[in-house]
Amino acid sequence: MDMQTVVVGMSGTTADDVIAVAREGARIELSDEARAALAEARSIVDALAAKPEPVYGVSTGFGALATRHISPELRAQLQRNIVRSHAAGMGPRVEREVVRALMFLRLKTVCSGRTGVRPEVAQTMADVLNAGITPVVHEYGSLGCSGDLAPLSHCALTLMGEGDAEGPDGTVRPAGELLAEHGIAPVELREKEGLALLNGTDGMLGMLIMALADLDRLYKSADITAALTLEALLGTEKVLAPELHAIRPHPGQGAAAANMLAVLKGSGLTGHFQEEEAPRVQDAYSVRCAPQVAGAGRDTMTHARLVADRELASAVDNPVVLPDGRVESNGNFHGAPVAYVLDFLAVAAADLGSIAERRTDRLLDKNRSHGLPPFLADDAGVDSGLMIAQYTQAALVSEMKRLAVPASADSIPSSAMQEDHVSMGWSAARKLRTAVGNLTRIIAVELYAATRAIELRRGLTPAPASQAAIEALRAAGVEGPGPDRFLAPDLEAAEAFVREGKLVAAVEPVTGPLA
Repeated sequence: MDMQTVVVGMSGTTADDVIAVAREGARIELSDEARAALAEARSIVDALAAKPEPVYGVSTGFGALATRHISPELRAQLQRNIVRSHAAGMGPRVEREVVRALMFLRLKTVCSGRTGVRPEVAQTMADVLNAGITPVVHEYGSLGCSGDLAPLSHCALTLMGEGDAEGPDGTVRPAGELLAEHGIAPVELREKEGLALLNGTDGMLGMLIMALADLDRLYKSADITAALTLEALLGTEKVLAPELHAIRPHPGQGAAAANMLAVLKGSGLTGHFQEEEAPRVQDAYSVRCAPQVAGAGRDTMTHARLVADRELASAVDNPVVLPDGRVESNGNFHGAPVAYVLDFLAVAAADLGSIAERRTDRLLDKNRSHGLPPFLADDAGVDSGLMIAQYTQAALVSEMKRLAVPASADSIPSSAMQEDHVSMGWSAARKLRTAVGNLTRIIAVELYAATRAIELRRGLTPAPASQAAIEALRAAGVEGPGPDRFLAPDLEAAEAFVREGKLVAAVEPVTGPLA
C-alpha cells in the first residue's frame, strides 16, 4: 500500500490530516500555492527589516525585552537565542505522536503566509517529519499562552541541528547527526523566524484532535458495554425507544440510545425484570440514564470539534503578516478557546467513567444483580471473582475525577508581568490524554464483567450483536467464566481490545455503523 501524502496549502488542513501525519506517518508535501504565499510574506518581512523603525519580533527583543532595538548584525543571533533559551522544558518525554502533531500544525500555520518564514524553512520542517525524526520535547514548559513555547522551541532546536531527537528507529541521538544522515541541512534562522516557529497553540490543538478521535471510539464502546450490562441485568430496552428521546431532543442522547437499541436488537435477556419475585418497576439510573450521560458527552465533543475546526483554520502567530502588508501584534496565541474544551472533555469523560463503574459494581453485587453469583465468581468464597477488578476500576474513576478539575481556571503571571494571564491549555491537554487512557481501562473492565455475566445467564440467548462482541473478545484471548486466575493479563487484553477499536468493529457488522 502506498503511504498517504498530505499536501499543505492554503485550502485548509483537516483533523484527518493531523492524525494521518501524527499517528500513521503520512508524508508531507508543500503546495505551489503555499510556497508562493511564504515567499510573498517573507518579502514583506525583509522590507520591514531594512527600515530603521523597530518592528516587534523582526528588529526587537521579545516579551518584556521588546523595548530593545536589535541592530542588523545581531538579528540572526537574536533568532537563534530565542530558540535556545526557550527550549527549557523539563520532565518526561512527550509521546512521539504529540510531537509530530505539534510540528505539523506549526508547519500548517507557517504555510499560511501569515508568519513571514522563508519557504526553505518550511521545507526543512516537512523534511524532518518525512524522515521520521522526532525532537525530544518535555512534559513541562508551556503555559498555553504566547504559544506552546518550550515544546515548540525544542522542535525548532532540531531544525537548527541542535539538541536531541529520536530517529526513525526509536533511538535518541544528537539532532545534528540525524539531520546529516538524512541529507537535511540545518536552518540558519533570519529575522522573525525563530519567534514564528514558537508562537502557536499547536501542541494543545494536536492533543485535542487526537483526543476527539479516541473519544469518538470510546463513546461508541461505552454504548456497547452499557447495552451488555443492561442485558446481563435482565433490564428493559423500552427506555431506549426513539419517541422517548425525541421529546428531549439533545442529539447526542438520541444517538446513544439508538446505538444501545441496535446492540440489543433480538436479545432474549431483556424484559425479564417483571418475572422476578419482587418485580422491578424500572432499572437503576446507571442503566436507565446511560444515553443521557453518554449523550451529553457526545454533545460536548461536537462543540469541541467546532473549536478544533476553527483553530485549524487559524494562523496563530505574533506579530502576524496581514494581506495588506502590515505586520501587527495581536493576542491570537492565547489558548483559552482550546483550553476550555480540553477541560470540558475531561469532565465529560470522568462522568462517563463514573457511570460505567456503577454499572460494573451492580453486576458484581448479588443483592442488586438479579440472580448473578457474587462478584461473578465460580465458587464464591473460594473464588473472589471480579471483586478486585472493580477496585481497579474505582481507582481509575477516582483519578479521572481529579483530572476533571479544570486547568484553564488557573493562571500564573510570567515574563516580568508582561504575560500576566495565561490559558494553561497545554496542561489541560496533558491531563485529558491521561483521562482518555483511564477511560479506556474503565470501559474494558465493564466489558469484561458484562460479557462474563451474560455467559452466566445460561438458558437465555443474548442479542446477535452481543454474541458477536463476546466471541471477538474471547478470540482476542480474554477468557470467560471459570475459577479464579491471574486477572491482570485478561484486563490488559480487554483494554487493548477497546483501545484498538475491536469492540466497535465486532459489533458494527451486526448493527450497522454506530453513531
